[in-house]
Amino acid sequence: MEIGLIVLATMLATLLGWLLRQSFNTQPWIAEAVDEASYQAPFNAKPKLVALTTFLAVATSFFALVLSAYSLRMELGDWIPLTEPQLLWVNTGFLVLASVAFQWTRNLAVGGRMSQVKPGLLLSGALTIAFLVGQLTAWQQLNASGQYMTSNPANAFFFLLTALHGMHILGGMYVWARATIRSFGGRDVDVVSHSVELCTIYWHFLLLVWLVLFGLMLST
Repeated sequence: MEIGLIVLATMLATLLGWLLRQSFNTQPWIAEAVDEASYQAPFNAKPKLVALTTFLAVATSFFALVLSAYSLRMELGDWIPLTEPQLLWVNTGFLVLASVAFQWTRNLAVGGRMSQVKPGLLLSGALTIAFLVGQLTAWQQLNASGQYMTSNPANAFFFLLTALHGMHILGGMYVWARATIRSFGGRDVDVVSHSVELCTIYWHFLLLVWLVLFGLMLST
């Protein structure tokens, strides 16, 4: 379990470093220097980038605390390891593809190919929804086999970890929906590009967190 916490800490440090590089470099939505009166995009973008960075730091700390509790609880004698549904492998594939689709969409947005950004956002959202539906189906499979949340502590933690991760994805889906509406509403290219950029960062984070959670659940 200590390895899992180290992985989470490394993940946060990597994300923070990447975000800092992004904030110091010229952003793709900033074409050239302009006068102070019209220099609005960076002013609006930086607070959102800082807010996302702060949220990722808090979320990583939160998951680290939950995993620490997981480690302590599994040392007690009533812990019975859970056999995770095989469907989780398929769900993981959906989330990997969603992250890849977001990166692809982000690259299109940076290149100004807005006509292709729309299907990219729809594909990313569809894959993420497939992941969430798959997670709910995995819950139903466990309940159908008699492995309820209250059956033993391992079951309870499985439902807790997947629910917490799912809630973070639902929060990201709200931002995704706004970005998608903006792209179809003909909003400014810079605004849409920045929204897609933030979504891409967040989805990569969600994927990394899930891989850590899934790996630890499989190994324990």
